[in-house]
Amino acid sequence: MNRPLIGTIRVVSDKSITHRGVLLAALARGRSVVHDPNPGEDCAATRRAVESLGVMVRCHPDHWIIDGNGLREPEDVLDLGNSGTGLRLLAGALAARPFFAVLTGDSSLRGRPMERIIRPLQAMGARVDAREGMLAPLAVRGAVLRALDFENVTGSAQVKSAVLLAGLGLRQGSVCVREPRPSRDHTERMLAWMGAPLQVSRVGSGDHDLQCHDRGVRDQASLVDAYSVRLDAGAELQGREWRVPGDISAALFVLVAAAITPGSRVTVDGVGLNPTRTGALDVLQRMGARLDIRPDPPAGPEPTGSITIEHGLLRAVDVGGTEVPRLIDEVPILAVAAACAEGVSRFTDVGELRVKESDRVRSTCGLLRALGVHVEEEQEGFGVHGGRGLRGGHVASHGDHRIAMSALVAGCAADGKVTVDSLAMVDTSDPGFLARLAILRGEQP
Repeated sequence: MNRPLIGTIRVVSDKSITHRGVLLAALARGRSVVHDPNPGEDCAATRRAVESLGVMVRCHPDHWIIDGNGLREPEDVLDLGNSGTGLRLLAGALAARPFFAVLTGDSSLRGRPMERIIRPLQAMGARVDAREGMLAPLAVRGAVLRALDFENVTGSAQVKSAVLLAGLGLRQGSVCVREPRPSRDHTERMLAWMGAPLQVSRVGSGDHDLQCHDRGVRDQASLVDAYSVRLDAGAELQGREWRVPGDISAALFVLVAAAITPGSRVTVDGVGLNPTRTGALDVLQRMGARLDIRPDPPAGPEPTGSITIEHGLLRAVDVGGTEVPRLIDEVPILAVAAACAEGVSRFTDVGELRVKESDRVRSTCGLLRALGVHVEEEQEGFGVHGGRGLRGGHVASHGDHRIAMSALVAGCAADGKVTVDSLAMVDTSDPGFLARLAILRGEQP
């Protein structure tokens, strides 16, 4: 018999915000204190990289103290491990620095696309070299950069952030990044929080409400049809102190586990509610999930709050189009929810998943098929025939933490044991995930 998930928890701190916090603190004047940084290996790799660039970082159990004093040429290659965010953002941050650096990572990262950041950085005058196919390692030699007006057609927040971080080194002019829909805006929020002269333009229509307990809180990302951000030359950042909120992507694993497991009721406290990241909550609400979202009073650069969810019947949903940038990382776990919903769910316009830690379209389909779900794979997405229950089975993770974690969540509601070929990579994202799941199930972690 499957055990219900019951309790109130905090999830691991947000990886995306921790990466950006470390990099911007390294580039700022004075001292920054980052409370509750993400403890995973990805963020540790970014921290070690800035240390290799001459930045003093003092690590305590619940906070990092970072003294920004300028960057210097590293003595060795900067190894970002499996962190695509760390490598791409750091390449932008180094583009205008007066020295040479080589950025690399593990075999997975060295196979992921880098052209998307290399092209705009080169358009600014940056000297960035890569292996054939625009793959890492990347060699970055600092240059005098020029202004850029850039259309971010990929919708990638990492590309936008790399351009903005390069813009911090401009001597004149500005960089402007335009998007048809806003990608996650953690970089812009933190730049403004630390004193950068940013100008943000949003043009939108329509109306949407996240159905928060406080009806005054609105999801601004869903109102926007076009978005641009401009950073003028001469920006100087000042060190700040802030707390990293819980990772909404990590929270989604727990929320979906409760939604699909009978008798469950879970609350996640202190989680980030940045509207450019809450697309998966919209999807769960369209599926009929019993969600209650309560925002915290404003504090720091990011909105936070609590989310409570109870088990209930779910219905099929279509996911695609302009909402995809707000939920791209959550597609595998939403697919597990779809497998437990009545009807056929369609995930379209998610081809970007094919160039993540694994080909996540293929590995997500493989995960569901291993548990007895009928799935139709297409080039840019897949269909999930839900409502027939999940059986036990063995899942290949393909070295991808999100696939492994999604499989474990599916196991909470499956009628047999679900095993995964490896869980080692889960620590790169959420070292406490297994213990947290066990506690909510009333098991000894």
